[in-house]
Amino acid sequence: MSGESIVIESYQAQHQEAVIALILGIQNQEFGIDITADQQPDLRDVQHFYQQGNGGFWIARSGDVIVGCIGLKDIGDRQAALRKMFVAAEYRGRQFGTGAALLNTLLEHARARRLQDVYLGTTAKFLAAHRFYEKNGFDEIAVSALPESFPVMKVDSKFYRLSF
Repeated sequence: MSGESIVIESYQAQHQEAVIALILGIQNQEFGIDITADQQPDLRDVQHFYQQGNGGFWIARSGDVIVGCIGLKDIGDRQAALRKMFVAAEYRGRQFGTGAALLNTLLEHARARRLQDVYLGTTAKFLAAHRFYEKNGFDEIAVSALPESFPVMKVDSKFYRLSF
């Protein structure tokens, strides 16, 4: 683990099962959120859900192991939703910079596509994520400030926006 560098690359269909395993492991075991892959249909159709319009989906890899992911869903009007940002616990923090590398890749893509706003929703349980987003320029907003096209998830209770 310590000798491997983190590589960020675009999602490919062959990554599907590893991405699902990563996300469900974090949701179910680490945070005790009772959710299945079937309740997250985007995970079975990443290409059509994220990799359309101004969207994208990226993975973080250490060797052959997928250790993180992040998605950007085009919601129209030069706006997008950041979704599915997950990093395996042992690859979090400044030592690896996995989360920062994933977010920077997404934000570079958003800027290159001339998006105006990136929104995200998260659960109250992800306290470290709140600090991470705030440190990276996202401002907390009320649910009422979200655009109508933003896909609010049932588990989301905190919302953020980054404007360019």
